[in-house]
Amino acid sequence: MNDLVKHLSSYCEITAEDERALIELALVKSFQKNQVLLKEGRLSKECFFVLKGSIRSYYIKDNEERTTDLFFEGDVVSPACYGTTVASDYYLQCLEDTVACVGTPELEAMAYEKCPSLERIGRLMADALLTKANRNMDLFKLSSPEERYQNLFETRPEILQRVNQYQIASYLGIKAESLSRIKMRIHQKKVS
Repeated sequence: MNDLVKHLSSYCEITAEDERALIELALVKSFQKNQVLLKEGRLSKECFFVLKGSIRSYYIKDNEERTTDLFFEGDVVSPACYGTTVASDYYLQCLEDTVACVGTPELEAMAYEKCPSLERIGRLMADALLTKANRNMDLFKLSSPEERYQNLFETRPEILQRVNQYQIASYLGIKAESLSRIKMRIHQKKVS
């Protein structure tokens, strides 16, 4: 819970009263590796704040999984269909044993009632998530697969240690064989 409070505090001051209210809501849950949190075609009644572990989002297209996002400690996972009557287009799955704060529209309403400052934090977090998503989309469109891998290696090296190569390749929008060739080229450049 301290990680959640620390994260929320980066947006706005969290009082001791706010912290107590968050603890009372008992938001923390544990999930097992490979557990599916959301399936395509299902309604999304939950959003997540990853405290420990990792979650990926993926689509199944042409009978193949295509990873579209990876979430780690400190990341918010808010499905596009969260709290709506629209079914999900994709899956959410734990890549590791994961501990997360779980929110629902009902819990959010109770939290906002008990801690009015959380509503402001929610808006600020939503703005930050939108900015991040737009930046990631621009970066993806403007860079080559090799540049995407290099950026991932430089900005989020933990992903390369914690996610299998097939899912990394999919996340980069390439096949696993292409990722192997990219890694070999980068290695050869470093050696020469």
